[in-house]
Amino acid sequence: MVQTIPHGSWKSPITSDLIVSSSIRLGAARLDGPDIYWSELRPTEGGNQRIVRYGPEDPLGSVTEITPASVNVRTRVHEYGGGAYVIHQGTVYFSNFADQRLYCQRAGEDPFAITPAVTPAAGLRYADMVVDAARERLICVVEDHRQSGEAINAIATVPLSGGLPKVIVSGNDFYSSPRLSPDGTALAWITWNHPQMPWDGTELWLAEITEDGSLSHPRHLVGNTKESVCQPKWSPAGTLHFISDATGWWNLYRWEGERGEPLFPMEAEFAGPQWSFGQSSYGFVDNRHILCTYQYQGETKLAELNTLARSMDEIAVPYSGIGSLQVGRGYAVFLGASTDRPSALVRLNLETAQITEVRRSSSLEIDPGYLSKPTVISFPTTGGFNAYGIYYPPQNKDFEASVTERPPLLVKTHGGPTASASSALNPSIQYWTSRGFAVLDVNYGGSSGYGRAYRNRLQKRWGIVDVDDAVNGALYLVEQGKADRDRLAIDGGSAGGYTTLATLTFRDVFKAGASYYGVSDMSSLAAETHKFESRYLDSLVGPYPAEKSVYEARSPINAVDQLSCPIIFFQGSEDRIVPPNQAETMVNALKQKGIPVAYLLFEGEQHGFRKAENIKRALDAELSFYAQIFSFELADNIEPVDIAGIDSWTK
Repeated sequence: MVQTIPHGSWKSPITSDLIVSSSIRLGAARLDGPDIYWSELRPTEGGNQRIVRYGPEDPLGSVTEITPASVNVRTRVHEYGGGAYVIHQGTVYFSNFADQRLYCQRAGEDPFAITPAVTPAAGLRYADMVVDAARERLICVVEDHRQSGEAINAIATVPLSGGLPKVIVSGNDFYSSPRLSPDGTALAWITWNHPQMPWDGTELWLAEITEDGSLSHPRHLVGNTKESVCQPKWSPAGTLHFISDATGWWNLYRWEGERGEPLFPMEAEFAGPQWSFGQSSYGFVDNRHILCTYQYQGETKLAELNTLARSMDEIAVPYSGIGSLQVGRGYAVFLGASTDRPSALVRLNLETAQITEVRRSSSLEIDPGYLSKPTVISFPTTGGFNAYGIYYPPQNKDFEASVTERPPLLVKTHGGPTASASSALNPSIQYWTSRGFAVLDVNYGGSSGYGRAYRNRLQKRWGIVDVDDAVNGALYLVEQGKADRDRLAIDGGSAGGYTTLATLTFRDVFKAGASYYGVSDMSSLAAETHKFESRYLDSLVGPYPAEKSVYEARSPINAVDQLSCPIIFFQGSEDRIVPPNQAETMVNALKQKGIPVAYLLFEGEQHGFRKAENIKRALDAELSFYAQIFSFELADNIEPVDIAGIDSWTK
């Protein structure tokens, strides 16, 4: 029998314990002949990332542990990493997080370092490796922190037998995606310079490889400060392909003669922003057919492109999100996420279209009666534009609220800010909806997936466009009768944390919020952050310190007098992207003003939480925070969060 209970007080089986105890984070799928490899981030193992393998003879559901629990396969190049390992004939080469050295892992043996220790520790970092078997070496991106000042990035080689890296391409600020031609005679790569980010403007280069392994006749093919090029790959026949947004959309191209030739122009995104190394959204079935994934009108599609006929056929798969696509002989592998099932590593038979889920990210089996079904929505926003979001209504088969009660709304702002929200099943969102909250996951102006013009809406207007879109999304749902105007909350992490803090400071719409390692002081971020993002704010805000007054005007820390609602802060003690002082300065200011504030600092965590106990605590603490602020009873027996100033606030 369905009980009538106020929103927020519904009892849900989707608990924080359930979420963290049965979940892993799948990533970085790779193929080695018929064997499938991928990474698993395991919160219950302290957030370590392991490499595992599944072979065609293995029972479904079983995996072979490749790297031991004593290592953490993760690189710190660009701080966001990616591309931390590569496989060749059963041997894995990887970066170990603790010392950032490269290691070799052979089947049945212990891993051993192939790059020497350097001073300072972790002074050399490696990513995005490819194996140059003919020359017995790795080709990779190297980031050198051994000197004072800004790190130096380059493309280098490392002998498989061990040794220091030898730089073969240098001179620019950033490099990625070194890709060796099938015959080993040419190398392609991506490069860019400050103040561009890789989604703003990059260049594709090509060089010949000489007999001694050095490069000759390097030349710039395509790309500039207004064109983003990514994911260079070689076809089996040795034709260079890449993705470019020269038309305003990331589309597939190939290098034909002396020009880049578009293969199937359309208003869709065949790539996403290159925040991390090793991203892959297409692969070669053969010389004429490309398996690819793309985003179209807010949905992710899988298709096969015939490059001879210039036709594309969609492949029906039950996934709303597809990533890390790899194509082998007669099959493909990708990470698939759907709206009602946990993400999985999926094997697709290219002949029969049969789908096999090799590994699921979670053993969660959630009754559909507790799952909210997402809807992609568009709503009017400032300047006559439309913005986008994914709306989740409250859903719990055991409970309902009074017909006169509107639900509290939690607006979520993704990071980046050049990222995007997905409709794939996210148990952390269902945690809220199954307790009676509505959720709006906003794809504000600046988000990817809607073309370059939509991304560029945020240029020079970070803290304005994103804030307006978050506010207008919430008010749109209020007008539709789907949210309570007096119980609007907002949360976000990293750049989304900034949007959260800016919205709470400069607008009087939301009644509470949660900042996860969010930016409160733009000037400090510009002065203190790491190399990869050190000039990012040039495009989002303006050059620093020339536009220092703009930075100060848009920094929540400088406008605490405008802030009048409670906030909870979550922060990692070792965060080098947004240091803890960004949160702590804000917390102290709120305490002095007498506004309820809570602060949880997690020791050993960095930019994003990886340990199960911290993920659990943060989720429950945010719920406890809203329960105290909005005055509803919790059905859960969770540890209450300590809120400074709550007593005087609620009197």
